Amino acid sequence: MTYDLYIGDRSYSSWSLRGWLMLEEFDLQFQCHDVGLYGGTLTQDLAHLAPARTVPVLSAAGGIVLSDSLAMGEALAEAHPEIPFYPKAPAARALARSIVAEMHSGYAALRSDCPMNLRNCWQGFEPSAAVRKDVARIELLWQMAREKFGAAGPWLFGSYSLADVFHAPIAARFAGYGLASSKTAKDYVAAHLNSAAFRRWRATALTEVFDAQHYQMPLKSVAWPGPKPKPAIAVDGGTAENATCPYSGRPVTHLADFDGRIFGFCNKTCRDKTVNDPEVWPKFNALLTR
Repeated sequence: MTYDLYIGDRSYSSWSLRGWLMLEEFDLQFQCHDVGLYGGTLTQDLAHLAPARTVPVLSAAGGIVLSDSLAMGEALAEAHPEIPFYPKAPAARALARSIVAEMHSGYAALRSDCPMNLRNCWQGFEPSAAVRKDVARIELLWQMAREKFGAAGPWLFGSYSLADVFHAPIAARFAGYGLASSKTAKDYVAAHLNSAAFRRWRATALTEVFDAQHYQMPLKSVAWPGPKPKPAIAVDGGTAENATCPYSGRPVTHLADFDGRIFGFCNKTCRDKTVNDPEVWPKFNALLTR
């Protein structure tokens, strides 16, 4: 089955990130559509998907429309029982479902005071008592999952699951506001920041253009704490090694230099997302090694 996913601006839309990860990380086929969450066209863009009024929205053949990320996750797990959206062991599965639901409905102080912002990492942020309480609860649940069920890998239950999908924007908040205190929390945040899928999302987010940046703070913005991308730069001239874009297959119109080698892309976004983090794009990396 092929899905259509409607998302808001990648830089700020934490719920959109969840919707995208539950398709991308589990290798489901989907078409992604951007809607104007911060551009003011959201209602118009979602008009054909009633009763949806927020992002993300997932649609499929047969009139299927899911307009809530938790409903999306449960529906996908039901439709694809062969995919391990949740752990198989009953106790682990119960804890995973519980912490997903708690994340979905809780942590109001953290959401309000620390909106997801993949364009900035703030130095010197002082969390309120309410935010510290949310952070303590989240770290407790992460610690519990990791200690009981996480020995097989870096994720909450060892292998990647919907629990990690739902906590990816929380990890981004912990990174952007310097909130992680325990080693377990810091290691878990690092697992997300190192994830190729998360890095692709952020690399694309950095291509977005806004009339004004959102969620600014009177603090110094410092370097993002994730992996340092390999050097690359957009260029105006040169001869590309490839004639067609690695993503769309359309003719090359925009160029970039990757360690002295010139490659072309069909538009500015394709070029710039690759420049932002070259090594996380399988189709582009296939060009480097052919």
